[in-house]
Amino acid sequence: MDKVVKVDANTNRIDISRDLSVAIRAAKPGPPERMDGMTVGVVTMEGESPHGGEMHPDGDEILYVISGVLRITYDSDPDAPVLLSPGEACVIPKGEWHIVNVVEKSQFVHITPGPNGEARPKPH
Repeated sequence: MDKVVKVDANTNRIDISRDLSVAIRAAKPGPPERMDGMTVGVVTMEGESPHGGEMHPDGDEILYVISGVLRITYDSDPDAPVLLSPGEACVIPKGEWHIVNVVEKSQFVHITPGPNGEARPKPH
């Protein structure tokens, strides 16, 4: 970018390419669109996760809670979920299957690696 750009983080995503250039794109419902680099977005969620878990093989994911409470459950230790409150963050290691569930309506920032990733279907 060659000038300062104001971005509404609630309606847009910020993509950081591997060469560290930045692009802005409109947010779509559902999981973040994958790109070769990192996607930064602000999400408001309530209720259950829209999928049965996800995994990012290209790098670590960062979650930072602005409001509400999130519970992160992960496959390598499913009996030790991480609870996140406002001002808290976690780093989900590359390749770790995890589920983000909302304990109380939450707004959070995600910094998600790409371009690859998988999501499990939600169990019935």
